[in-house]
Amino acid sequence: MNAGAGTGETGVADDEDVLARPLFATPITRLFGIRHPLLCGGLMWLADARYVAAAVNAGGMGFITARTFPDLDVFRAELRLCAELTGGKPFGVNLFISGRAEENAVLDRYIEVLAEEGVRLIETAGNTPEAYLPALKAAGCIVMHKVSAVRHGLRAEKAGVDALAIVGQECGGHPGLHFVGTMVQGALAARAFRVPFALGGGIGCGQQLVAALGLGADAVVMGSRMTVASEIWAHDDYKRKVLETGEGDSRLVMASFRNTYRCLDNAAARAVAELEASGERDFQLYLPHVRGANARDAYTTGDWERGILSMGQSAAFADEIKPVAAIFAEILRDAATARDRLDGMRPAGA
Repeated sequence: MNAGAGTGETGVADDEDVLARPLFATPITRLFGIRHPLLCGGLMWLADARYVAAAVNAGGMGFITARTFPDLDVFRAELRLCAELTGGKPFGVNLFISGRAEENAVLDRYIEVLAEEGVRLIETAGNTPEAYLPALKAAGCIVMHKVSAVRHGLRAEKAGVDALAIVGQECGGHPGLHFVGTMVQGALAARAFRVPFALGGGIGCGQQLVAALGLGADAVVMGSRMTVASEIWAHDDYKRKVLETGEGDSRLVMASFRNTYRCLDNAAARAVAELEASGERDFQLYLPHVRGANARDAYTTGDWERGILSMGQSAAFADEIKPVAAIFAEILRDAATARDRLDGMRPAGA
């Protein structure tokens, strides 16, 4: 049986023991008040109360994706459910800041609701969070901003964020326009950032956690690796497709619109790629393939050929549908082995 599977009474007990003992203490674990430097970034449509609570209860941190809940009353109810499921432990909310100003009108209301509900850990992503920091800070929030380039991180740092997450081109969703790999991003970020930072992009195993910490990161942020978690509500047909997905089974689309997106190589993505290859610039012809509701429908029905589905190269590490706690335990076991391997490389007398 896979050591991290967490199946059977012995496996569950072993997982609980692994999760109960911190393996690393970092500025991020202290800032967020968590046992393990494992962050589950916001996933549009998927990062709900049950998934985020599972990450928190396993000793990491998760972020409910606010835009998944356009109805503010439903959003408030989701926050209250997460608070109930975590037994009052802190959890996070993801706020995506669009490049289109009209789409950001609702953000002030989201901030009002999360402040009223006592949520204090925020992951911002997309455009700079500068305009929203005063309200978030007034609510006592800790803000971590996710970027795809060091220069964007430096701008957010100057604006006053408390932490940063930087992702490499291996990430699902938006890897930016410069396509810098995760290993390079981590080393550059360690030299440039003054605030604590998490590293993401293709990360899904314990060896990578140790490598990220060695580069100078204070945590890792994961997305695609976690989509096979039992607590993710998506259809099992979709999850089984993720299990079949290797490191080369994603593709980049929408670069011609300066909105590059790494997604599952499915029928919708290939249709978009064909339009781009033809030089087509009319966005209305792309819309039937790229509208966000298509992705939600794909997760609901399991029809993974439908919609542009965010998929990073870390899907290669997904080997089983199992709880968040079991995935975390597997990562931590592998991290302990990697840490011990490094310790074993010390020269005699060092």
